[in-house]
Amino acid sequence: MFKAADMSIWKGRTDDDGGDRSLRWHQCVTAIGEASGESGTALLGICCDEGVRRNMGRTGAAGGPDAIRPYLSNLPFLLDRPLYDAGNLYCEEGQLELLQEEHAELVRKLLNQNHFPLVLGGGHEIAFGNFSGFSRHLRDHGPVGPTGIINFDAHFDLRRAGRPNSGTPFLQAADLCRENNYPFKYFCLGISRTSNSRTLFDRAEDLSVDYLLDEELYPWKMAEAEQKLASFVRDCRQIYLSIDLDVLPAATAPGVSAPAARGVPLEILEHLLNFVTSEAGSKIKISDIAEHNPDFDIDGRTARTAAALCHLLVAKNGGSHE
Repeated sequence: MFKAADMSIWKGRTDDDGGDRSLRWHQCVTAIGEASGESGTALLGICCDEGVRRNMGRTGAAGGPDAIRPYLSNLPFLLDRPLYDAGNLYCEEGQLELLQEEHAELVRKLLNQNHFPLVLGGGHEIAFGNFSGFSRHLRDHGPVGPTGIINFDAHFDLRRAGRPNSGTPFLQAADLCRENNYPFKYFCLGISRTSNSRTLFDRAEDLSVDYLLDEELYPWKMAEAEQKLASFVRDCRQIYLSIDLDVLPAATAPGVSAPAARGVPLEILEHLLNFVTSEAGSKIKISDIAEHNPDFDIDGRTARTAAALCHLLVAKNGGSHE
């Protein structure tokens, strides 16, 4: 079920000095239905944790999008393009498969309107709706070419299951690529040895997945990670960038469906995101932030972190720091 943006969420401080240079997100965001049609960044909430429930995780991520928005409200507005709230999509009566179809069509529509969708989750089952909608958009406009997925995550999310869940989205993406006869290109950073079975490592190898373990992402190993990322980006025509908040240490992101025992420090994640966005530039067409579970957040730590990551991603896609 789709609901238009609730603009009452967007409120915050208003500064009297500086004029346009003091504006914040809550002063600039517009409901997409009221927009003039100019392309911009479109925030879309996917309020679903049915996939997490099926995967035996901690439910509550359905509340993620509206828990993140208040922390976005006071961010400084540094964009050269409009900012839109595209509303929320809800999973009704556990119908995840129907939700993923509706989600794909919404993403397709936003991309066809030349918006940059920044999708807020929700469990990581949102990844398949994003990739499916992205693929439909690309097919609408001719030959697809190599499409890369870059995912910051403690988990491969390549499980095979009887029904889709939060652990299956990138295997669903691989199946979709095979059905449409184009390559599956997937790079996952932050993989935890203790959170992925041998079967998943085997499947990643069978699918030629690129990955780096959380224990490999140290400051003194950044040159190696950057080299691998740069090579991956060069081989892609367009990129879908996904961030599962459980890639971060539990102390930084306690409000997730599966807290990390180790995780990748926030400063390393930010460094790699800055590198990817600088290296890929306009190749990045869609992004998401998944798995925020406000039921387990402490002092809004996870929501604040998610907002900071949104700021980074949006500033790199149509933003200005001047």
